[in-house]
Amino acid sequence: MLTPLLLSLRVAGLATLFAIVFGVAIAALLTRRHSAPANVADAVVNLPLVLPPTVLGYYLLVLLGARSPLGAWLESVGIELVFTWQGAVVAASIVALPLVVGSTRAALEAVDPDLRDVARTLGQSNTAIFLTIMLPLAWRGLLAGGMLAFARALGEFGATLMIAGNIPGRTQTLPIAIYDSVQAGDLASANRQALLLTLVAVALLVSMRYLGSALAGRKMRDRG
Repeated sequence: MLTPLLLSLRVAGLATLFAIVFGVAIAALLTRRHSAPANVADAVVNLPLVLPPTVLGYYLLVLLGARSPLGAWLESVGIELVFTWQGAVVAASIVALPLVVGSTRAALEAVDPDLRDVARTLGQSNTAIFLTIMLPLAWRGLLAGGMLAFARALGEFGATLMIAGNIPGRTQTLPIAIYDSVQAGDLASANRQALLLTLVAVALLVSMRYLGSALAGRKMRDRG
């Protein structure tokens, strides 16, 4: 069980990193924007929440496959995503992205707009305002989004199976290993793997919760 677990943690960790980087950027662009293009962009970002994972995986397979222009170009520069663990990272990143965007956007929109206006009168650029005022004040939302993204990426199954496949030792994450054990009728292994995944997820989420509480306490002490 160790190899699928380590692969799951690697995939979930990288997927969370990518989801935070792109999710924060998207949330910043969508904050306080209610135009038609912004609404369309918001709908596209949230599609992974409503599409069946197999459909999402199929779209990724079509988009990144060797027959598509993007897939052919990636192959020409030596980047292979289909049936690789890197493809699993792409799938997990996309399914986790809406969680980061939604949580971060809500936190950014809760920041008092008067603070931004004052900063502008002092000559601060929009980028500086975002990095030095809005993002630090919205850290709780970002942390919550990151926690949800990691949990979602750790348990990702359908899209990962479609694009990365089920190759033991290479692309078989722990959720896929559980599915494989059930298909083989090995319920004892499936029970052990499911319990392991559950314990790891709970331990990591509790640790992140304590980290959030510790950071909040430190900020309060600094203010005092």
